[in-house]
Amino acid sequence: MDTWQDPAKVEEYGGRVGRIPARIAGEAELLDTLPHVVRRILDLGCGDGRLTALVMEAHPELEVAVGLDNSPPMLRAASARFGGDHRVTLVPHDLDAPLPPFEAFDAVISGFAIHHVTHERKRSRFGEIFAALVPGGVFANLEVVLCATPALQTEFFAQIGRADGDPEDVCAPVEPQLEWMRAAGFSDVDCQWRWRGFALLVGRR
Repeated sequence: MDTWQDPAKVEEYGGRVGRIPARIAGEAELLDTLPHVVRRILDLGCGDGRLTALVMEAHPELEVAVGLDNSPPMLRAASARFGGDHRVTLVPHDLDAPLPPFEAFDAVISGFAIHHVTHERKRSRFGEIFAALVPGGVFANLEVVLCATPALQTEFFAQIGRADGDPEDVCAPVEPQLEWMRAAGFSDVDCQWRWRGFALLVGRR
């Protein structure tokens, strides 16, 4: 089974992801949810740094961007993307492990990563994210979610060029995840954008 530790899978993903119009639309919606001023961000499952780079472009005032990922080829791609930018720190980190201690962030973002952990770990991770935000901070999770029926799930995977899905996925429906975020303490929790199996789940501290 190919995993995110495999350079071939990472290369295939990197060549495909930028050609999915719905993903680009979801990223634009994520940028719209962030605070007006963003000086510190944390990117969970940062991959090759695509989402962090978009936030940095939209917020030139940004001073600190921390990206966490457990895929060496993804981290290598992210390191190449940022070319030693002093604002960016990349940290090897498994999403199953507790969040490392950091100074609080204005925003915690994630792009198609948290669905790789169990539902129970999603719930506990949401609590860690809440604690990592400053008051008024935003958690914006652009995520792969479970469609309403198997037929719709199959159609979604075909639309994004993954006809067989991803064996590492542990997708959850939208509504339970919103409830888990509320239980973690988030306010103004909502699914602020959705296209098939892509959804933007947002909460504020």
